[in-house]
Amino acid sequence: MQDKRGITVFFNDGSKLSLDFPKQSPNDAAAMIKLDDVLKKRYMLFEVESTFMMIPFENVKYVQLYPAPEKLSGHTYVKGATLTG
Repeated sequence: MQDKRGITVFFNDGSKLSLDFPKQSPNDAAAMIKLDDVLKKRYMLFEVESTFMMIPFENVKYVQLYPAPEKLSGHTYVKGATLTG
């Protein structure tokens, strides 16, 4: 499904949280604005099963999103990497 998106948040304590959701932005430019907003504010907000969830970056080791975007304007973006460990 082309409009399906997902995120896995890996926390500093070793736990993780995975969410699936529909496409949120109508185009790549709108998606970049949302990404920049999240990076500046340093937290992520989600509506999950009729509840509000806030994840501050201070508790996050890294985030994995799918599908990977074609490009990230204004950001250094290494493509074609392989997870080795």
